[in-house]
Amino acid sequence: MKNVLKDFVADESGATAIEYGLIAAGIALAIIAVVNNLGSTLKLKFGSISTSLK
Repeated sequence: MKNVLKDFVADESGATAIEYGLIAAGIALAIIAVVNNLGSTLKLKFGSISTSLK
């Protein structure tokens, strides 16, 4: 029973999975921020082009 408890305490695979999940979430937030900013910029640019074509 001691060995099972010792192995459980020494196992770090769950912590590694959580770290990878946090890294993936951070990257996803960065991508969302960039795409959102790019979308706003493109909307303004196409609006300007549309106005100048009228």
